[in-house]
Amino acid sequence: MSINLLPPDHKKDIVFARRNATIKNWIVASCVGVMGILLVLAAGHFFISQSTKNQQRQVTEMRAQLNAQKQDEVQKQVTSISDGVKLALQVLQKQIFFSKLLTQVGAVMPSGTTLESLTINSTQGGIDLSAKAKDYQSATQVQINITDPDKKLFEKADVIAVTCATDGKDAYPCKVSIRALFAKDNSFQYASGSKQ
Repeated sequence: MSINLLPPDHKKDIVFARRNATIKNWIVASCVGVMGILLVLAAGHFFISQSTKNQQRQVTEMRAQLNAQKQDEVQKQVTSISDGVKLALQVLQKQIFFSKLLTQVGAVMPSGTTLESLTINSTQGGIDLSAKAKDYQSATQVQINITDPDKKLFEKADVIAVTCATDGKDAYPCKVSIRALFAKDNSFQYASGSKQ
């Protein structure tokens, strides 16, 4: 058993010193806690600010991309319309009487062939012609007949393809595709205003 022989004032000083040390520890801990909270708040604010800037940049980039895509799409549409107008102008500038053209092409088709289609191509002054034939010789004869200078139909004609089916089911098993250039002095085409 110990006997405390310290004077009462000294005892009070020791008690207050211990209380002061405890209060001092709590104050330091509170300051560290407040600094930690401020640090977390500052980091959160910085993170939110950076995220906002990144999102705004991405939105701006997406808008620019969408604008560019719309511009490309509109440009393609304009080009397509422009090509169509150019083709229409070509057809109007060199009007073709299809009834005369079909009659004259039909008249020069060799025996054993049939005209399948006539298509104006985008090349000025020409058509794509497709015909069916009973045999390979008749198919190649189409190109020779339509370029006959006495007929004045086409200046020249190139055979694109000749194919013949071997199954024997079709009366016209061969098919010929030809690209032809109109003769300059043909009777089924005229420049606007040159004939009535």
